[in-house]
Amino acid sequence: MPKIVAQKKDWLKLGYKIFSEKGVSGIVVEKMSKTLNCNKSSFYWHFKTKKEFIREMVNYWVNNKTKKIIEITGIEDNPIQKINKLIDITYCKMPYSDFIFYLKRYAVKDKTISKIIDDVDNQRIDYVKKLLIENGYKDDEAQIKASLLYKHLIGFYEMSRYKELDGCYMADVKKEIKQVIDI
Repeated sequence: MPKIVAQKKDWLKLGYKIFSEKGVSGIVVEKMSKTLNCNKSSFYWHFKTKKEFIREMVNYWVNNKTKKIIEITGIEDNPIQKINKLIDITYCKMPYSDFIFYLKRYAVKDKTISKIIDDVDNQRIDYVKKLLIENGYKDDEAQIKASLLYKHLIGFYEMSRYKELDGCYMADVKKEIKQVIDI
C-alpha cells in the first residue's frame, strides 16, 4: 500500500534525476508517485502545478550545483587552492549532468527559467573572475579568462557526457586549463 505523502525533497531529487534523463517530458506525476510509493496527491500537497514543481527543481539545482560549490571552494585558504578545488568538483563526472541541457531547451519557452540560467552563468563566471583577481589578474583579463574557463567546462561536458573517462582525464583537463591560467 502506498504511503500518503512523500517529502518535498524526495519529489525534487527524483524530478532532478528524471529531468536529467528525459527533460520535461519525463516529469509525469503518476509515474513519479509510483517510484516514490505514494499517492500522486502528495505531489499536489507540495506543488500546485507542474510548472511550479519545475521552478522549485531549478532552485534545487541552483542551490546544489552553484551556491553549494561556491561555499565548498570558498573554505580553501588561498585563490589557487580555491581554483583547484573548483576544478576538481566541477570537472568530475557527475550523474545527471544533462540537467542543464534539458533545462536550456525548456527555457526557450519559459523566460523566467531563461533568466535564472543567465543569472547562474553570470554568477559562476563572476566567482571565477573574483578568484582570478585574488590571484593577481587584472579585472578585464580575469573576466575574459573566467568566461573562457566556463565555456571550456561546458565543452568538456558536451564532449564527455556519453563517454567513460579514463583515470588520467583530470590531468589532461588541468593541462588545458594551464594554457589559460596559472594553477
